[in-house]
Amino acid sequence: MCGIAGFVSHEGIGSDAEARAIRMREVLIHRGPDEAGLHLDAHAALAHRRLSIVDLSTGQQPTANEHGTVWIVFNGEIYNHADIRRDLEGRGHRYRTRCDTETIVHAYEEWGDECVHRLRGMFAFAIWDAPRRRLLLVRDRLGIKPLYWSRATGTLLFGSEIKAILASGLVEARPNVSVVPEVLSTRYTSGHDTMFRGIFKLLPGHLLTFQDGQVDVRQYWDVPVGRPAACALRADGTPAEPAGDVVEQFRSLLEESVRLRLMADVPLGMFLSGGIDSSAIAAIMARMIDRPLQTFSVAFAERAYSEIEYSREVARAIGAVSHEIVIDDRDFFNALPKLVWHEDEPIAHTSSVPLYFVSALARRHVKVVLTGEGSDELLAGYGKYLRLAWNWRAGSVYERSVPPVVRALVARRIVPRLPRPLARYAGRTFLAMARTPEAMFFDNFASIRMADQQMLLAPHLRGSATAPRAYAPARAYFDRPNGSTTLLDRLLYADIKTYLVELLMKQDQMSMATSIESRVPFLDHKLVEFAAGLPGRWKLSGLTTKRVLRAAMKGLLPESILTRPKMGFPVPFSIWIRGAWNAVAREVLLDRRSRERGIIDPAAADRLLRDHAEGRTDGGDPIWSLLNLELWYRTFIDNEGPQVLPAPPSAGLLASRTVPAPPREAA
Repeated sequence: MCGIAGFVSHEGIGSDAEARAIRMREVLIHRGPDEAGLHLDAHAALAHRRLSIVDLSTGQQPTANEHGTVWIVFNGEIYNHADIRRDLEGRGHRYRTRCDTETIVHAYEEWGDECVHRLRGMFAFAIWDAPRRRLLLVRDRLGIKPLYWSRATGTLLFGSEIKAILASGLVEARPNVSVVPEVLSTRYTSGHDTMFRGIFKLLPGHLLTFQDGQVDVRQYWDVPVGRPAACALRADGTPAEPAGDVVEQFRSLLEESVRLRLMADVPLGMFLSGGIDSSAIAAIMARMIDRPLQTFSVAFAERAYSEIEYSREVARAIGAVSHEIVIDDRDFFNALPKLVWHEDEPIAHTSSVPLYFVSALARRHVKVVLTGEGSDELLAGYGKYLRLAWNWRAGSVYERSVPPVVRALVARRIVPRLPRPLARYAGRTFLAMARTPEAMFFDNFASIRMADQQMLLAPHLRGSATAPRAYAPARAYFDRPNGSTTLLDRLLYADIKTYLVELLMKQDQMSMATSIESRVPFLDHKLVEFAAGLPGRWKLSGLTTKRVLRAAMKGLLPESILTRPKMGFPVPFSIWIRGAWNAVAREVLLDRRSRERGIIDPAAADRLLRDHAEGRTDGGDPIWSLLNLELWYRTFIDNEGPQVLPAPPSAGLLASRTVPAPPREAA
């Protein structure tokens, strides 16, 4: 795992190119503390920071072909590189290392851009074809590894993190205010835009070429939604899908994926939450290694938000050596500003913070961890899918049976006057929502819903807080699958393309902040292709989520883990921000800088904070999003770097630590 950065220009890169490239490289030192590399020629600068995982002695980068004409910087792992190597050596290519990086170079020489179809793994890489003065950027199929790019006159810049592009001095940090409604709603941007104007994500499954000053971006892979999995068909092509075949093939693909991800020349471990996803990977992994598995878990001091008893149960069942950390509100808020710097954009999810702490704990013992990320989006693990399916069907009957004028009366007059808990529930059903994906899916699960944004944003921005502005990029993914797909197919596809990409960015940035590599077996593209083709009943069956995974893990995991409801890594942020930390949020959101910025309406923010503190509303999600937005502005747009939150009233000196203390490993 590494950090990559660089820039190329068809006009020439100038005499200051080395200094620029080194600045870009060194701001990524946390991604690769072991070694640094740099390649320069008249038109290209490729920079690399290395976290040594495979071929520790000869895997340095940038790496070139035999003739020094094709160069690469690479972040990730190619799990099938040994198989590709045998093919390439049979075609006459000569290797100097055992590293998977060199395989990509030779694969490019042999097959050009189409080499990407032969790669199995997680990857973001840049290939500089010097004779053709051509740059190729590639990001893996699911977006496990991040890659950003930008342009400055005739120069194209790229980096594993946005901060590397900014460090070049060629691109100014300017806010992309047009995406604020989307970020406050969905917590992220769904397309190629970022919070920085003129800096873009290379989307998952895409590649970019830059030659003669021209940028071309194209998609090379997509989730095959709507195509039946092979196990679901008889020999004559008619549906068959014997249950045993489905479960056996799924388990076989998952086991193969885990086995491939054990490729390393350094110690490996497992992030274990006690949920079925991480428990399944841990159980399979424990059977494949020749020593007790090292597992790492995080808990909060508030027991209601802790899954630690479940992770302990799994660790005992599989004979693992478990390590735990317990964090509290001081740990959380002291770490938050630095983590905004690490993520480059406002942090989408509160769970990023405990992920950082458990990554720091794991780094004391191992250099690579496997995680359970991706299963929920692949196999319908979230409760929202069940709720939406019910709402969608009931809404269809409701629309056919009840005149529009009556439906409007119910939504505007009756639902708001119900007792508070009932009104809140009814307000998120077909009784108060239009039967559209924007209303029932996107806005219903938004951090700040459209109606609330129009009150919280400054007056000159309220006109931009519309459902089309906020949800159009995500809605485009919902609409993309063909007409033979089901509602569940489209929901899962949209989440894989949007929500999951953000979760993977969180996984990457928080683990790399502590210089540890994370791997995600559920997102092996062969397993994803198989699962995408399964009928919906193998994912969501009645009230049972992830049916095929639960069936595949019978006998490997305790029944209590297989049948427990999903907890979803809850964080007690709403509780903390209702107490002493409310004053801290108030100080950040209502001070002079925030008021002069003109993004948030001060009176509305004051009302939000006060209502939450006094228990009239649950404003935890909106406060989180607004707090992160303001910290991001100060860190990057004001160019102040990582911030330090003030101490809350009566919290004492411990709360004002500028650097988080090392996680406390539980006894």
